Amino acid sequence: MQIKDVNVVNQVGLRSRRVASIFVAKANSFDCEVSIRVNERQINGKSLLGLLSGQIIGGMTITLITNGSDEEAAMEAITELIESGFEGC
Repeated sequence: MQIKDVNVVNQVGLRSRRVASIFVAKANSFDCEVSIRVNERQINGKSLLGLLSGQIIGGMTITLITNGSDEEAAMEAITELIESGFEGC
């Protein structure tokens, strides 16, 4: 299991359908479980509805959790996506 705090740097956070869809697509490209912990709530990172309901805005720090066979690669790729502000997507 990999656990890392990540700062959401893009202005809209993960509340926009476009950004959330990019996140979910990236998460679903890995076999491992991907979760986000925010405000005492754990969200399935592979669920668009779950992500949108999380009300994750820019400037928040979230805890990213990956667990499974490719957890390290997933953590690296998803962290990079978030920290880039979804730039180029």
